[in-house]
Order: sequence, then C-alpha cells, then structure tokens
Amino acid sequence: MKDTNQLLQYTGYIFDLDGTIYLSNRLLGQADQVIDKLTRLGKKVLFLTNKPIETRLDYAKKLNNFGIPATIDNIINSSLVTAQYLSKQKSNAVVYVIGEPPLIQELESFGLQITADPLQAEFLVVSFDRTFDYDKLNDAMIALKNGARYFATNPDRTCPIDGGEIPDCAGMIGAIHGVTGIYPEVICGKPSPITLAVALELIQQDAKDCLMIGDRLETDIKMGIEQGLDTALVLTGITSKEILEKSSIKPTYILESVADFLL
Repeated sequence: MKDTNQLLQYTGYIFDLDGTIYLSNRLLGQADQVIDKLTRLGKKVLFLTNKPIETRLDYAKKLNNFGIPATIDNIINSSLVTAQYLSKQKSNAVVYVIGEPPLIQELESFGLQITADPLQAEFLVVSFDRTFDYDKLNDAMIALKNGARYFATNPDRTCPIDGGEIPDCAGMIGAIHGVTGIYPEVICGKPSPITLAVALELIQQDAKDCLMIGDRLETDIKMGIEQGLDTALVLTGITSKEILEKSSIKPTYILESVADFLL
C-alpha cells in the first residue's frame, strides 16, 4: 500500500460518483476543491458510474450544481457502455429492456430498436429498474426461453444514498436467475474491462498512468486492480474499514474521503 503523499503522481484520475463525489444531494470530501486542484495541476479527470437511472447530461448538471465543471464528454455510465457494446454486436438489434427511460434513450441513440414484445427480442437488457415488477419478470423469462441474448448494465447489489442503500441491478438479475437459471452473458459496467476500455479511450491515458477512485471494492477497486491501474478506496460510501479488513481485494490507497487529495 502506497502513502497518500503519492496521490498526485498520476496524469489521469477516474472518479466514481455515488459514495465518492456525492451521496444523494450532499457533496462529499470537498470534492469540488479536489477536482479544481487536479484540473489546475493539468490532470485529466473522468467520472465513471455504474448507475443507469440518469442520463450523462443529468450527471453533468448535478456536478455543475456542486461547483464541479463537467460535460457529457468526461462522464461515462453503464448505459453508454452497454449501448455502445450491444450496437457492436448487432446494429439495429431489437431489444427488450428492463430499465428506466435514461437507459432506453441511450440505447435508441445508438440505433437500437426497443420492443415491448419479448417474443420479438433479439436481446434482453436488464438494469437497475425501480419499476421492476412481475410482468417484467415474466417477459424476461419469455424472451430468454425464446432465445434472446442476455446483457446487463451493472452487477451492483445496492446503490448508496444519503442515510443508507437501495436495491440495484443485482436484484433484477437475481430474480430472473431464480425463474430461468440463466445469468447474463455480459455485464457491461464496472468491474468489466469493457467499461475501462471506454474510459481509457475517452481520457486518452494508459492504465498505468491513471488512478481509479471509488467506494466499492467489488466494482471500482477490483476493476482497477485487474486492468493495471492503481486504486484508491474512499470510506464515504459502501465499504467500511471492517469490510475492507475481511476482503481479499486490497486498494493501493485507503482514503477517509476524496478530501485526502487536499492534504
């Protein structure tokens, strides 16, 4: 484990959002000052989230409201990664979606055709969906039994919010597995190398020159380690010191919050 006085040695910084930069509508760790410092030092900054229930424009607006300059050009979410990856599998593919409007919007922007008929679906895409119900579960089962290929946006069990957590995409994946015995062929979000490839292409840096900063061991930190990035775990989100001690996944740095960049 490296000393935190080496935090500024990298040329690229990839930040998770929920639990790292903010929780719900509360800024964490003087993140606005952290991003300002890195920018003034000439560092490249990218924001990378698995959360598919808002558009990249929504994230940019939220960050700007916190005093953090951002545009869709330095924000990646699992919706973008999934839409891009699926469109490469088959352009104009017919897709049944378990997910919310921002995901559907992103899929359509890549020319994918959304259907409400599971028997027409060439692909099933499953995501964090706060409107998930029995009808959607039944449709997913029908699509898979009819031969649809199965992708998911992200593997997160929960999403951190101010004061706790809420169920995330793993809940939908688990329900579908319960009735079909089938897991997704591909999960596009962190810790998938698919996501990191998109991130590195956008930030235009080599993995060895980047630091991945996040609050979740099994996504943010695991992805960084597996793909050759140094990693920084912040203790402002999902992962506590107790969880970290019991885990085999060990980050390069442990930070109380992103405010450690200001020390």
